[in-house]
Amino acid sequence: MALLWLLGCLVLAGSARAARSLPSCGVPAITPVIRGLNRIVNGEPAVPGSWPWQVSLQRYGNFHFCGGSLINEEWVVTAAHCGVRTTDTVVLGAYDREESSSDEQRLGVAKVFRNPSYSWLTIRNDIALIKLATPAQLNARVSPVCLPEATDDFPGGLSCVTTGWGVLNSNDADTPAILQQAALPLLTNTQCKQYWGLRIYNMMVCAGADGTSSCSGDSGGPLVCQKDGAWTLVGIVSWGSSTCSTSVPAVYTRVTALRDWIDSVISAN
Repeated sequence: MALLWLLGCLVLAGSARAARSLPSCGVPAITPVIRGLNRIVNGEPAVPGSWPWQVSLQRYGNFHFCGGSLINEEWVVTAAHCGVRTTDTVVLGAYDREESSSDEQRLGVAKVFRNPSYSWLTIRNDIALIKLATPAQLNARVSPVCLPEATDDFPGGLSCVTTGWGVLNSNDADTPAILQQAALPLLTNTQCKQYWGLRIYNMMVCAGADGTSSCSGDSGGPLVCQKDGAWTLVGIVSWGSSTCSTSVPAVYTRVTALRDWIDSVISAN
């Protein structure tokens, strides 16, 4: 009995060490450096590895067409309008897309779950879940973002960050090689309706309008805010100004409004 007890303790201790060694959600092993109100349009390069949940969705070889966010070893969240296919590739751990890196994990897509209430006309419920064909290997450069609870509140004025490989200018033909970041404030939906009117629904959240903006190629990527010391996925890059104007807020899918749908899909699959 004593030997069995000792073996049990050793197994438990090993499991505890393994659990401690796994990256926590929303806490990058490499700390981001955010210099303030820069923009993805004319953007600021991120510190390599500092946004370890950032995904590049690619097709036709290495063509980046949308972003996404790793939420656990098997699942990525992105925008429904990205039109992800099972033939696409999910790239984790990327930073400079022109330089191959041993940090990158290129994974296949097993299934895509687009929110059944997504409307291409109103762009409501612009969210899709990707189940990876093989689980991601979590490490310092690849780890998940935290999901908010459905009841969490992220008030207007809160400073948050969006990241991606979207174009630096709406006239650019190519997306940048280096991952870009931008700090930008949340707006209340009342404030956002002053720009976008009745196009704003409760399942959307706006940010920017002060010299910062997401742009083409950032779609599906994260808008994260800090909550209890961890970066939390508040929004998914959805739509905005056709010219990526930095004086108009960009619009993001509000993750709190769709947390129940996310949970239901993951639990059923």
